[in-house]
Order: sequence, then structure tokens, then C-alpha cells
Amino acid sequence: MTSKVANVDLGKSHVFLTGGTGFLGQAVLERLLTDHPGTKITLLIRKKGSTPAIDRLRTLLRKPVFSVWRDKVGDAGVEAAIKNRLRVVESGLGALPALPKDLDVVIHSASTVSFDPPIDQAFDTNVGGAVGLYEALLKAGGDPMVVHVSTAYVGGIRKGVAPEASLLHEVDWRAEYEAAKGARARVELNSRQPHELRRFIEQARAVHGKEGPQAVSKAAEAARVEWVQSTLVDYGRTRAESLGWTDVYTLTKSFAERAAEELWAQNGHRLSIVRPAIIESALRHPYPGWIDGFKVADPLIIAYGRGQLPEFFGLPDSVLDVIPVDFVVNVILAVAANPSVVGEPEYFHVGSGASNPLPIHRVAENILKFFSEHPMPLPGEAGHIIVPTWKFPGGRKVEKSLRRAQRRTESRERWLERFGSSARSRAKLATVQQRKGDLEVLSNFTELYRAYVQSEIIFDDTNTKALNDSLPAKRRDDIGFDVAAIDWEDYMQNVHLPSITAMTRVFSTRPVAKEQAVKALPKRTDVVAVFDFEGTVVDMNLATQYLAVRSAGLRKAAAPGEFLGLLANVPGYLRAERRDRGEFIRVFLRRYKGLPYARLQKVVTGDYADTLLRRTYSGAVKRIQEHREAGHRTILVTGSIGILASPLAGLFDEVVASTMHQKDGVLTGYLERPPLVDEARAAWLRQYAKTHQINLAQSYGYGDSHADLVWLELLGNPSAVNPDTNLSREAQRRRWRIYNWKRGSNGLTHDGIVAVSERTGEVANTETVKTGRKGVGASK
Repeated sequence: MTSKVANVDLGKSHVFLTGGTGFLGQAVLERLLTDHPGTKITLLIRKKGSTPAIDRLRTLLRKPVFSVWRDKVGDAGVEAAIKNRLRVVESGLGALPALPKDLDVVIHSASTVSFDPPIDQAFDTNVGGAVGLYEALLKAGGDPMVVHVSTAYVGGIRKGVAPEASLLHEVDWRAEYEAAKGARARVELNSRQPHELRRFIEQARAVHGKEGPQAVSKAAEAARVEWVQSTLVDYGRTRAESLGWTDVYTLTKSFAERAAEELWAQNGHRLSIVRPAIIESALRHPYPGWIDGFKVADPLIIAYGRGQLPEFFGLPDSVLDVIPVDFVVNVILAVAANPSVVGEPEYFHVGSGASNPLPIHRVAENILKFFSEHPMPLPGEAGHIIVPTWKFPGGRKVEKSLRRAQRRTESRERWLERFGSSARSRAKLATVQQRKGDLEVLSNFTELYRAYVQSEIIFDDTNTKALNDSLPAKRRDDIGFDVAAIDWEDYMQNVHLPSITAMTRVFSTRPVAKEQAVKALPKRTDVVAVFDFEGTVVDMNLATQYLAVRSAGLRKAAAPGEFLGLLANVPGYLRAERRDRGEFIRVFLRRYKGLPYARLQKVVTGDYADTLLRRTYSGAVKRIQEHREAGHRTILVTGSIGILASPLAGLFDEVVASTMHQKDGVLTGYLERPPLVDEARAAWLRQYAKTHQINLAQSYGYGDSHADLVWLELLGNPSAVNPDTNLSREAQRRRWRIYNWKRGSNGLTHDGIVAVSERTGEVANTETVKTGRKGVGASK
């Protein structure tokens, strides 16, 4: 650097900007539009979905960063800029079209924004993007000054002072790039090996077996895709560590620098590399606190404010090298206006650690002070979160404590999942799962940020300070970047923390899901209300139904033996239930083998009906009546034999059930057709809707079991009734309504017996049959 006064005007330069839609790129574009009115700007913007690049540019210019500029120039000025100053190259970095030859300045700020992406994506964006850009510039034949935006952390895992110079490593970046490009194909191939596929299937069957084979195959494939992704992430992380870098992000950024040096500078062109540290909200421009989404340090700060970081894994004397975004922009534009010598790249660190360090313990003091004075609200409750005071016991101790907490939480989750679902157990499980999620967040933070909050590296900023000192004295307050002048307490308390917590409260203080008020049902005739039977309408399952039938039809002396026989078979039934709901129904209904059908009819219309009435949920009766009054077609569906549901058939328009095969009037224990459960019920529902012109998107469904999920999700208004653990989890995740129906006064009386068509998969109108005993209807 020379001691002469630096140039601060880009004049009529034609500037090519990559990464213009990102955080830093937006700020650079805003400064160009505001302070360099003579420039012409070409932006590299890719098409997104069906939205062309020019429309993305218009949307971009409506963002808050451009608000001051828009107010100054007005709508007409914005349109004039789009017409006369701004150009768009619609492309990504991977396959650039021909670039203009008359470019004067190139600012390359595009890169992946993740520390931990899959290895192929990281290399493709950071290395492949740089290679594609410099090859396109060489092909264009021009000689622009290139400002290559990197990161201060490109030097890898090290201690001490990092100089503003070319990186000292001998890694063959081209070989690494080729290996990374082939990583996905190799991992994809491994994921399709028989032993891996069997593992995915077994895992999927354990969780989704009750939903049906298609659900299992879908979950198995999702697990395979997730495994590929996580393996590629681990591949990148491990390869970076093996070469001496913190993560694949910094590894690929270092290789991108080498590509810039070899492809551009060594081919006789001008190159400067700007290495920002941790970029955060603006100190002054375009206005104090401007930020576009959470950046590197912010998730940790917000997690602390939410009470999710009881202790910290960083080193108290490690420097958190934070720099406001407007300082980085000012460096980039000053470097662009003062080109380097041909073939001699210059390097600029933009950080605070060397000239105005902000140690972790000082950050901790600031966030404790801020969140004590401005606490975040407790979700859905009165009161506020009380934040902890960190004692910095050491990273290993914090991580060990975290692992213990995760094991305890997982153990408690498994314990709760073993018990039947109730409103109380669901609330406890939701709390445990929230805690589990918080611990996973903390675990991810520990993995991602360990190197940055335990860093012992200081970035020399001699070149950057010299450039700042060479700016015209009267312009330094506006376009300068003297980090020594930053008052960190003022910045943290009055600029940055208010900015990111304001964003948090916008996005995360939605009301906690509560029992929603039940709205009046819309009157329409093109919808159905489908009710599962056991566990949804009645507080009974196949076993209690069977015992009710047997106790009503057997001598009292025989009932205990029947109960003990049933109890002895429970383990087998549970195994069948876990594997497949249909299998369980088939196995269990074999117990009816040898029972005369006429005798079963007599029992059902007698004491069994009384038992069924007593165990019918009053909430179910009320809801069924509401649907019928609204003109909805009500359907009761059960995988069991229809005669067991017949006492309640009068409540519904239709009943769909199984039929048991008979021989000479005696039940054989075999069903006439497969039971209508899980995916079979979903297939029936689709066909029924098609045949009867039913609008499923506006229809209703009620189920209690995880096996009901596959057909409930076809309906626009699904509800879980006293759900089991797995259905409860899905219902909460999808924000479905959950009912806690109980037995009680349901207003049901005997006033007719309803005959039910027991043809599996077919629906027949229920009709009252005149008999000596009365069936079920609603009392008036």
C-alpha cells in the first residue's frame, strides 16, 4: 500500500456483482446505487422456479436495505435505475454465459452460506463457482479489477497471528475438487447396497408398519436420502479436519482463493482478496441494525435468550471476531477503487480481533445485561425467560454434560411412549420432546461453532488499516472502516441485539397451539365425515368387544377361563399389532371360530348393545349429530366385523365393515375379504370420493391410531381422537385438531335395530329393521 490519498470514486465503471441477492451482496449493491451514481451494474442472478432473474431483481430492490435509496429517488428513480443502470445475467456460477468484455470491476461475493453443507455442494458452489467465473472472464477477453470476497478463517486450524498474505498450503485443490464431485455418486451407490436397504426398511417398518407397505417404502426411501445427505456432510467435515481446516466451508473458500490466484492473477490480471471475519448487522449504513436474517453469532445469542444455553462451550478469552456489514462493504469498494498491481494480489483482513478485540466473556456480559433488561417472553405463558450466568467450565465438560442430558431425555421419551396416550401424557411427552429438540440444537451449535468460539487466532489487519488511513479525512466517517472506533457495548446494547431480537419476536412468538374453539360446521352435501370405530367412537377395542360378547353369551363360570386364555395370547397379539394392523385383526378374530352366527346376533342385540352404549363417547355422538345436521354424509368404518358395530349404525348414514365367513351358520374365524385398515382404507376412501363426487379437501376424518394416519391425511379436516403416541406426535406436528373424548351421558336409547351391509370395501345405506328389540338412536 502507498501513502497517497486513496481513490474513493468508481466513476463510470461497469461493475459485475455476484452474490447480489445475499446479505453482503445486497449491502454492496445498495452502496453502489447510493454513492456511485455513475456506475453501471451487471448482476449475476439465477432464475428461481418460474421467477425470472429480472423479477427477482425487482423483488430485491423492495427489501429494507434499499429503503433509504428508494425514498430518495422515488418509484420513477427505481424504474430508471432498472432501465439504465442495472443489467441481469440470468445464470448461476456453474455454467456462465458469455460475459461483457467492457467490465471494469468484478466483485465476487457469491458462496454457500452454510458451514456444514454436503461436500459436493460446498465444492460446487465455492470452488466450481470461482473456477467458472474466472474461466468466463478469461474467455470474455477483458481486464477488470477483481475483488474476491473470501473469509478470514481460510487459514485453517491454527493459533497466533494470521498474516494478510497468500495461504501457505500445498494441497492439490484440483484433485480435491474432482474427488468431491464424485462423492455423491459413490455415496448414492453405497446407499443402495442390500445391507443398507434392509436397514432402512427395518427402521421404517418399526415406525410406519401400522400405516401399510407403501408408507414403509416411502419412509425407507426418505431414510436412504437422509443417510446420503448426512454422509456427504460428514464426508466434508472429516475431509476438512484431515487437511487442517475447521470445516468444509473454510476449506472450499481457501481453494477458491487459490483458483483466483492461479486462474486470474497468474494470467496477468489484477486481483485483491478481501477476508471478512464474522459479518453482523450494520453500525451506520444503510441504517443502524440493518441485517438480513440471522448470521453466524446470532443463533447462539438467540438460544441464550430463550434459555437454551445454560452453559457455554467457548473459551472466555477467545475473541469473537465480529465486524459490522457496512465496514466490510466500505473495504470492498475502497479496494475496488484502488486496483492492485498486475500479477501481485493484495490481501485485506476485515475484522476486529487485532485492533479492537471482543472476547467471549465480554460478549457474555453484554447478552446477560441485555436479556436481563429485555427478557424474551415465555411461549404461550405469562412471564419471561430468566437467562443464566455462564461460568465457562470448559468445552469438554459442557459437551459431556450435554450428552448426559440427551441420554436422560431420550430415556424419558421412551418411558412415556410405552404408556397409553392421554391428555396428560401427551403434554408430558410434548415437554420432553421440546427439551430433546433444544438439546439437539445445542449439540449442533457445539459441533458447528466450536472452532469459532474456541479460536486462538488473530487476523492481522495492517493492509486494511493502511487503506482506511489513506481515505480522504473528511470522508472517513461515512466510507471508512476504523474498527478501533467501535464502542462494542453501544453496538451490542443499542444496535445489534435489539435488531436480532426484534426479528425473533416477529417470527417466533406465534401463539402456542391450544385446544381450538370448535367452529360451526359449514352446511354442504359434497363432503363426508369418516369415523373410525374402536377407540374413536367407543371406548373399546377388539379384545374388550370380544370379552363383552363372550361374557354376555357364556355361563358366568366360563368367563374367567376365557379371560385367562385371552391374556395368555396377549404377547402374540401385541407383536402382530406392531407389525401390521390388518394382521392383528385377522389373528384376533380367529377367536370367534365355532360361534354360531345366530347366537352372536342374539348377544349383540342384547347385553352387548347395552355395554356398547355405555362405552360410547358422548363427544363422538355430539360430533356425529353436528355433521348430519350440516348435511355431511357420516360414515363409520371398522376393520372388524360389522355386526359388532351394528348397535350404533343408526347414528350414521353408512357403515363399512368386514364380514366373517360362515359354514352352515357357524363362524369359521376367517374374514371374507382383507380388513379395511391403513392403506386399504385410504384406497377405499379415494375410490368412494371419485364414485360419489365427494370433495376430500373439505371433508372430515376422525381416528385414534397411527394406522389411521394414511387415510386421515387425505382429508382437509383430519382430527385425532384420544390418539396413540405416534398419531399424537404427527397430529401436533401437522397442527391437526386433537379431541379428548370421554364416556358420559351420550343421550343414546334403544329405538330400532339397524342392519349393516358387511361387504368389505362396499358401503350400503343403513336401514331400520322392525324387530322385538330396539336398536340405537339419539334421544329427543
